[in-house]
Amino acid sequence: MVEETAGGADGREAIRRERLLLLMLASVQFTSIVDFMIIMPLGPQLMRALKIDPPQFGLIVSSYTIAAGVVGLLASSVLDRYGRKSAFLTLYSGFLLGTLCCGLATTYHALLAARVATGAFGGILGGMALAIIGDVVPEYRRGRATGVLMSAFACASVVGVPVGLSLGTAYGWEIPFLILAGLGAPILLIAARAMPPLRDHLQDATRVSPLRKLGETFSRSNHQRAFALTVTMMLGGFAVIPYLSVYYVANVGVTEKQLPWIYVVGGLLTLFGAPMIGKLADRFGKLRVFRIVASISAIFMIVITHLPPSPLWVATLISGLLMLSNAGRMVAAMAMITGSVEPARRGGFMSANSAVQHMATGLGAYIGGLLLVESADHRLLHFDRVGWIAVASTLLSIWFAGMVRSASNRPPAREARAVETPIVADEAQALARR
Repeated sequence: MVEETAGGADGREAIRRERLLLLMLASVQFTSIVDFMIIMPLGPQLMRALKIDPPQFGLIVSSYTIAAGVVGLLASSVLDRYGRKSAFLTLYSGFLLGTLCCGLATTYHALLAARVATGAFGGILGGMALAIIGDVVPEYRRGRATGVLMSAFACASVVGVPVGLSLGTAYGWEIPFLILAGLGAPILLIAARAMPPLRDHLQDATRVSPLRKLGETFSRSNHQRAFALTVTMMLGGFAVIPYLSVYYVANVGVTEKQLPWIYVVGGLLTLFGAPMIGKLADRFGKLRVFRIVASISAIFMIVITHLPPSPLWVATLISGLLMLSNAGRMVAAMAMITGSVEPARRGGFMSANSAVQHMATGLGAYIGGLLLVESADHRLLHFDRVGWIAVASTLLSIWFAGMVRSASNRPPAREARAVETPIVADEAQALARR
């Protein structure tokens, strides 16, 4: 820890550096999310160019998630042995190399191997970014910071995926991956220069075997409750979300050409709404805001899975509000989860949580797919049942959220001062010394 700033100028400089760090982390999230999402709408082009069938394409999509889950579990046992900066730069370098290999792949097996490598590195980036926020940003501002990070998903939906899809359609499926690798290179250089070492957590770290470390991560009761919160959230969301476009086209009357509006409007609402929900979580309490927003998301899950043929504006509004409430509950929940673990264990825990999140995402989509049936007239049946399962999982997440405990039992004001890092000084204290 460093000495607290003694003047307003130092406090403003510390806040400026914190914002630069958040912008850099959000940029990393943007590139990794676009890389993960863009492969799905590029499916028809990939199947034609590589001469593959639907099961092979499905393996290309799922290989990223599987690699992310497996490697995330393994990495959780060793990540806290290293400084956050060195670990983060290594992961992002591996991710960019994997993305570049995706763009250079000319065969099915080469692309499959590249997706495995990209998922192995990229799947851990989100958890590492949250661990850095937990180390850098005080508890009383953590919800806002998490909201900024989560807004990268909205930017990816509004800008990244539509632009990438257009470029891929016009110039070939490889182009989006090559552009992403090119965009990531300057971000990597900025991170190398702007990010401090972030090694304070090593002071309390203990040298144990990787297997014992992994066992400790999953054996602590508070960690288990946090994992349960993650699982129930992801199951609830991804049992429904992957099938929205299919249901809208088959049952609601939205055309394929109108589908981009669904994601653009939802992304815009999330882009502006997620940071606001983060601020509300900081002001009124993360658990209270999570319970409210998660309940709202459950309502929209029921509405959207029972939606009859409707005008485009109705379908767009409902899906947009569902996306916003889903992102909003993630903001409040991830702020709680990040604060539920001690700094010395945070990197490994967040890596494990990221792995659990990826596996729960795949499980939710799998459960939803098992229940859905296509009728003779190509309508999607039993989506209402998927909705009820998603609501039940969401209600469970509200219960588990109330069980998660903060890693510190100190009063909020003391906790905020205790987690200060070389990047962030409490501006309130700086103003008080003027």
